[in-house]
Parts: sequence; structure tokens; C-alpha cells
Amino acid sequence: MATATQAVKPDDKVTGYVSKTRQMLINGKWVAAASGKTFPTYNPATGEVLAHIAEGDKEDIDRAVAAARAAFDTGPWSKMTPAERGRLIWKLADLIEQNAEEFAQLESLDNGKPVAVARVADVPGTANLFRYMAGWATKIEGNTIPISAHGGKFLAYTLREPVGVVGQIIPWNFPLMMASWKLGPALATGCTVVLKPAEQTPLTALRLGELIEEAGFPDGVVNIVPGYGETAGAALAAHPHVDKVAFTGSTEVGKLILHAAAGNLKKVSLELGGKSPNVVFHDADIEGAIPGAAMAIFFNHGQCCCAGSRLYVEDKSFDKVVDGVSQLASKIRVGPGLEPTTDMGPLVSEEQLNRVCGYLESGYSEGAKAVTGGKREGDTGYFVRPTVLVNTNEKMKVVQEEIFGPVVTAIPFKDVDDLVAKANNSEYGLAAGVWTKDIAKAHRIASQLRAGTVWINCYNVFDPALPFGGYKQSGWGREMGHEVLELYTEVKSVCLPIS
Repeated sequence: MATATQAVKPDDKVTGYVSKTRQMLINGKWVAAASGKTFPTYNPATGEVLAHIAEGDKEDIDRAVAAARAAFDTGPWSKMTPAERGRLIWKLADLIEQNAEEFAQLESLDNGKPVAVARVADVPGTANLFRYMAGWATKIEGNTIPISAHGGKFLAYTLREPVGVVGQIIPWNFPLMMASWKLGPALATGCTVVLKPAEQTPLTALRLGELIEEAGFPDGVVNIVPGYGETAGAALAAHPHVDKVAFTGSTEVGKLILHAAAGNLKKVSLELGGKSPNVVFHDADIEGAIPGAAMAIFFNHGQCCCAGSRLYVEDKSFDKVVDGVSQLASKIRVGPGLEPTTDMGPLVSEEQLNRVCGYLESGYSEGAKAVTGGKREGDTGYFVRPTVLVNTNEKMKVVQEEIFGPVVTAIPFKDVDDLVAKANNSEYGLAAGVWTKDIAKAHRIASQLRAGTVWINCYNVFDPALPFGGYKQSGWGREMGHEVLELYTEVKSVCLPIS
């Protein structure tokens, strides 16, 4: 396995950005935390401090919510037409593209992902999401409804209105893209926002805030408060003047968000964890399924909520598929994200490194065997080798629990009914993959899998028009597509007599 360790310098613009203490955006102003505190964000390729960030707390959340409340209730945002909102969102997408290289490098430095991936996935995906949602701003409609009560002599119709002030808490695995998934529909529907980026990866969200200002959004429409989940995040989730909270992250934290939101019964949407089954049948195009299965787990270092982390292979093809995926894994070049030859960067943090390595040790103690990888790479930065585990079973922690790293468990199967039962034997239900040339079987299996997304003969296909979310403990609601508009709107019935 090739490992790149040499330092690669970012552009001067990026270096200049991270060299200054980054402040928070509240009511159109960049301000320090009320406490004056800052916190460090680290370069996961080296473990060294990358930048210092204003540390938001309850007082900062209070200020941000007050600004968002005023912008929604009485500010120019509430008087702006849908077409005007759409133009601002579209302009933001243009500005993201104009600063694409800076965003790609910031994302690579802060999160660890290869800059080459950020250039072709994260940054263009973010711009595309904003453009898609910009189009929805003018298409949020109600209905006229014929009613029979009282002789039907009434005009009845519905309005779909913005829910109000939204608290949005985003994760560290796709920092920029997750900001767009949250901000895009909220802005398109006319909501105002307090956004809390993950403390591990706040830089691209803060840079996005500068472009939001440049695009011309009114003050207070988008407020960005970095800080820790236990303080800033908890205060936002519990705030009595927030009408809705949207969270993407772990199921464990999602449950805490839900409890915090109960105080004023604010609306809640949750995009949570996964332990997604990826099923390869003997009649699949095996030469296509092997790289597909590898990409399903190793994309973004396995730090994907929908990662295909449970690989089920029909026994006749098990050895061939496992060998093929293992060979591909062994050739993945691990190194700093800014190194041009890097295929896989470091995990995001020391905490995540310890988590993944802890799961590996747990697997070994229960009898699992690593065909390739299986341990940390080097002693600088947070690198883990891409890993394929065999000799695993349904009772092991590595099979049941979300590892959130480049680790896949491979399990053979014979019986289709048994396969479906095993695939559904999880508290999660976010995604699944099915590989077969038998289209009837593919659709039949897809209908039986308890998952919000099922990819057939592909994996990790995303589009702003395609809804994404999970069954069971993988969350509430759907991101993207027209379904996401339901998360950020209220339906009002209006009725009046006409005779």
C-alpha cells in the first residue's frame, strides 16, 4: 500500500484564510464569541492545529436566534418574493463555483478527504444543490379543495408557508455539502437559519457565510455559530424561539436532539446513522460488482452514513468477490488530502481514529480476520488502512454497529430469504445495494429491503432531485428532492363562504 507523507502546501488564499482566527456570523456581522473563547480545528493529516475558531455558546445562540427571528418576522426576507429568493440562491451557487478551488482545499485540509475528490464531488455537488433548490422557490404551491360540508358553499384552499426559524446542525464528513443540503431548502421555502457546523470541520461553512453576504442575502437570514455540540448545539436544539431543528449525525446524538426539542415541540428532522447491506448475487456482473462494492465502503474513507459496510455475497462467488475487493483495497494510496496521488486521506480526528481501531480490535477478539488492512497506517495523522474482514457473523459488533471508517465485513449467503432477513437485521435502514443481472429479482429484493435508498448495480448515486433518508433509527424525513420541502413548510387551510 502506497502511503504519501510529504507535506503539500495549499494556495496562498487558503493559507491566509486559516491563518486568522475565524469569527461567527450573526445578523450580518462577523463577531467574536460573547465569551471571547476560541477553539482549535486540526489538520487530520498531521494532527497539528490548523486554525482557531470563535467558540459559540448559549449567549451566541441566543443572539443568532434573535437575529433570525427578526429577519423572518419583520425583516426584508419575509417581504421578498419567491423569485427574488431564487435569484439569491442561484447567485450563491455561482459564487461557490468561482471559488471552487479554495473550497476544495479548505475541505481537504479540515476534513482530510483528497482534494481531487472534493473538486469533483463536494464542491460541484454543493453548487448543484443550491441551483436545484433555487428553482423550487417559485414552485411551492397549495391546492384548492372541494368540500361538501354545509352544502359546499365555500371556497377552500391550502397555503404552504415557511416553518420559521430553523436550527441546523451538520456533520463533519461532508461539511460543505451538508451545509447546502440544509441551507438550500430552508432558504428556498423562506425560512431563516442558525447553522452550527461540526466543531471538527467549521472552515467551509464559515467561508460559505462570506459568500452568502457577498450574494446579498439580508442580515440575519443565515447565521453561522461554530462551537461544540454539548454547548452550542444543545442550546440551539432546545431554544424556545426556534421553530424547527434539522440534524445530520449519529443516531445517539439524534436522540439527544429529539429530547432537547421537546420543550416547545419544535419540528424535528433527522438524518442519522446506517449499517447498509450491499448484496452481490452469483448472477451479477462480478467484474463490475467488485469495484462497486469497494467504492461503496471506501468512498470518503468509509465516513459515509450510507456506506456499504455489510457485504453479503452469494457463496458461489464469495471468494472471488472478497479477493477482488481486497486487492483493490490494498492498492488504495493513503496519504494527506492535498497530495495529488492520494486516493484516501486520514480519518477526521483522533477520536474517530480510536473509534475505528477499537472496532477492529473488537472484531479480532470475536474471531474476525482481516484479509487486507486491519490497522492504523503510520504514527502521524489519523490514517487507517482500508480493511476487509471475513469470518464475521451477525452477532459481532463490527457487523451490527456503525464503524464509520474504511472497514467492510464480508459474509456469504445461500438462501435469498435468509439473505433478506440478515440484511434487514439492523436497527438502521438508510441504504442498500443489490447486484444482479436478473432485473425481476433486483426489484423484488429492493421492495423487501427496509432502506430509504436501494441502489441496483450501482452505489453512492446522489442527485439533488433524489430524496435521501432512512427507515427505522436512520432518521426522520427526507433530504433533497421535492420531499424535503415538507420539512421546512407548514400547511394552512383557508375557508370562506361564497354564497
